[in-house]
Amino acid sequence: MKITIQDCESSEEEEIIIKCHSVDEQLLKMIYAIKNGRDKITVYKEDKFFRISPKDIYYFEAVDNKVFAYMEKEVYETKYRLYELEEKFANTDFFRATKSTIINLVHVKNFAPSLGGRYEAYMKNSEKLIISRQYVADLKSKLGIKN
Repeated sequence: MKITIQDCESSEEEEIIIKCHSVDEQLLKMIYAIKNGRDKITVYKEDKFFRISPKDIYYFEAVDNKVFAYMEKEVYETKYRLYELEEKFANTDFFRATKSTIINLVHVKNFAPSLGGRYEAYMKNSEKLIISRQYVADLKSKLGIKN
């Protein structure tokens, strides 16, 4: 693979061009990693709004018709719906774990099987999240684990 980096004028828009024989899952992950590394999402807390990087979000959770972004220690509200976040972060390390939760797999310390075919995700900030059995196959696929 050949990589070329060119400087551009400050008045020019930055651009990345990818020439490849086929687009595979690994390439898609790299593209979304680059894109999400620069993108920020707007969140709210106590009548203030903030711009945060998606890579710092541990998980999203829907509670009482509101969606919250949980970071290592802070919690913010977002105006996105869970399905919109799922679409926005498709092919990234974000993973739909339950009907009300999307987890950022980067911040998972480990997984453990639980009752009823469910799994538990132990997060790096010591929180424990449930992965519904209906999403376990998707998780295994995302992690490259064969059944």
